[in-house]
Amino acid sequence: MSGICAGRVVVVTGAGRGLGRAHALAFAAEGARLVVNDLGVGLDGTPRSGSPAARVAEEIRAAGGEAVAHGGDIATGEGAAALVRTALETYGRLDTLVNNAGFLRDRMLVNLDEDDWDAVVRVHLKGHFLPLKHAAAHWRGEAKAGRTPVARVVNTSSGAGLLGSVGQANYSAAKAGILALTLVAAAELGRYGVQVNAVAPAARTRMTERTFAGAMAAPASGFDAMAPQNVSPLVVWLGSPASAEVTGRVFEAEAGRITVMEGWRPGPTADKEARWTAAEAGEAALGLLAQAEPPGAVYGA
Repeated sequence: MSGICAGRVVVVTGAGRGLGRAHALAFAAEGARLVVNDLGVGLDGTPRSGSPAARVAEEIRAAGGEAVAHGGDIATGEGAAALVRTALETYGRLDTLVNNAGFLRDRMLVNLDEDDWDAVVRVHLKGHFLPLKHAAAHWRGEAKAGRTPVARVVNTSSGAGLLGSVGQANYSAAKAGILALTLVAAAELGRYGVQVNAVAPAARTRMTERTFAGAMAAPASGFDAMAPQNVSPLVVWLGSPASAEVTGRVFEAEAGRITVMEGWRPGPTADKEARWTAAEAGEAALGLLAQAEPPGAVYGA
């Protein structure tokens, strides 16, 4: 198959449904060979029957592409290592990793228990770190052997990670952590031929169609702004050789809109060149806040 990812081997986690499925199909349409990962759990992370990963892999093969399914838990060291091994043993290489797996357990902060915090942070944040760690170890080995890869990682954050979201403290914290992980990985791995970027998508998925039912509803006709397929072209481009020298960046993707996020940057500053008193520090802070741009609104506030 031809396309901007022709011949590349791409791993997509959480690819059994929603955004992950859309990404996997879009990569396949651009000539990539896929490892489709999905644990096959429900919206809250509890087990479900059937293998959505196998169904998506079969869908790709039926369209003339190449794909294998992986049903392991990528938030464990062995599951993440097995994911990378699957790509190497099946296709002999790994070129792109798309970290996308996740689920929700929404509660207001005072009602959020420790198990729900741990479960969501584990799957979103640890489930990004471990596949990235094992893929990076492989790419580092390739670079040291004189075979510097043209490797790409696309992480999945959220507007909740950028601005926060009421009732989603666990999810928002995990998605914010993914942004920091992206920046560190981009800085550390560039020497090995690895580019790392993140997307903060807005689309209709199992996680959003209930929480934001009105905004996510499909229209009766015309452009479906919240279709997950709208996000995939940017992800595919970031996962391809065409995105050369783009690394350590965060993009929002929604409907037909792509935005480069500029992140934390120094704003108004005051320097006494000596230690402040508490009263002086407060007065200075209020003056700086009066000069600063107001923050974006937290989702649901």
